[in-house]
Amino acid sequence: MKKKLILFLLLAATTFSCKDFLALTPEYQISDQTFYESQNDFETALTGVYGTFRGLFSTSAVLYMTELTTDNTEIQWSSPSTDEMQMDQNAVTSTNAFVQSVWNTCLYTISRSNAILNRIDAVNFDQTTKNRIKGEAKFLRAYAYFYLVRLYGNVPIINQTFSSPAQVSSADLSLKPSTEVYKVILADLAEAETLLPATLNTDKTRASLTTVKTLLGKVHLTQKNYDLAATKLKEVIDAKSYSLVPNYQTLFTNGNNNLAESIFEIQYVAGRSMGNNYSAIFTPAITSMAIFTNNLQGSGRITPTLDMIRSYTATDARKAVSVNDSVTLIGGRKSYSRYGLKFVDFRAIDLSDGSVTFIPLRYADALLMYAEVLTEQNKPAEALPFINQVRQRAKLTDLTGLNQADLRLAIERERQVEFLYEGHRWFDLVRTGRVQTVMNAHYASLNLSFKVDDFELIFPIPQNEVDLNPTAVKQNPGY
Repeated sequence: MKKKLILFLLLAATTFSCKDFLALTPEYQISDQTFYESQNDFETALTGVYGTFRGLFSTSAVLYMTELTTDNTEIQWSSPSTDEMQMDQNAVTSTNAFVQSVWNTCLYTISRSNAILNRIDAVNFDQTTKNRIKGEAKFLRAYAYFYLVRLYGNVPIINQTFSSPAQVSSADLSLKPSTEVYKVILADLAEAETLLPATLNTDKTRASLTTVKTLLGKVHLTQKNYDLAATKLKEVIDAKSYSLVPNYQTLFTNGNNNLAESIFEIQYVAGRSMGNNYSAIFTPAITSMAIFTNNLQGSGRITPTLDMIRSYTATDARKAVSVNDSVTLIGGRKSYSRYGLKFVDFRAIDLSDGSVTFIPLRYADALLMYAEVLTEQNKPAEALPFINQVRQRAKLTDLTGLNQADLRLAIERERQVEFLYEGHRWFDLVRTGRVQTVMNAHYASLNLSFKVDDFELIFPIPQNEVDLNPTAVKQNPGY
């Protein structure tokens, strides 16, 4: 792995971005001897880190790993790739391209964050601005590690900035226990809390103090530190910086930037190769359909399962916003085909260049996480108002009188229908210990022989990393 990381980390350490996320100056033209000399250099570099992290969602790699592996979605395309089928069948191998893509993107984000954090104190400019940049870089580094540790388990911990192959060769790049990785995540987020200003950033593509607190709450919840999770999530709620938007549909269609419910978002711009591919992969591969401009054809890569369609009750307002099972064809005739609606840009003239913003963290998530925390603290009566806030927006009746066990299942179901296509389902099922129960029952209901084994609760380390340094990088058991 070290031979590969020499180039990987050296390039990461010297990359920066223009104001447009992916308008990067060629890396070979940048030198750390002439860059990182001013406030503007660090602002530009930070934009580059956000652009790198954005790659998790731009290619949908993280959605293949967190949605297609669950009972939420399946492939309808008649000729899927091997990598796609592995995700759909929970039979992932260490050579899977999505496994490699997410791994690489997270490590690039971490390395580029390090390049800022390890240089910024040596440069003289406004301390308040410097603190904000450091806080945002630590948030992004923590978020990247959080994806890595939940998906792969043991992963490298990289704090250095490398300026030569010799430095990379002498560094410890072995996999570290997940417990150590979580310590790094929590330390970064705790420090980010002290660095970021209390004022809400109206640009939701950048981290605010409450963004950090929300992620901290999610990390503590994942680790089952319920008291700590309750504290952070309550701080987010009590700050009153966010609110549920009245119309659920506005969260997932054109113009959904910087809404009151958005805590952290990934914005896209069509027409400059800076869009997303959701319009293609969430919609059917039907040549004669007429749901897009110029009657464009989707690809049916990540489409809702029949179980997912049935998860919505008849009166749930979210169903018509999230899924459809009737496609309008050229000429007006209807054809049965299940497909997703959220984040699909129906104005797109190129289905791989959609402009709808993706929202990894939003206020409904904070409310339902807080309800989950209270439930795990055996306070179901206190938890009910928070799940009911989300249900009321969906035009559903309030839940009442549920015990702890029943409320756990109610929250699981609520999260499934609330966050379809938002990359939460796999993590939710792993966190609650329900992956095998839910997924194996799902496969059995379809008379499929697929199943999720114990070792498949985390994904394999990319095989390239193991092959290049088998002494330090051990493959996850079972793969």
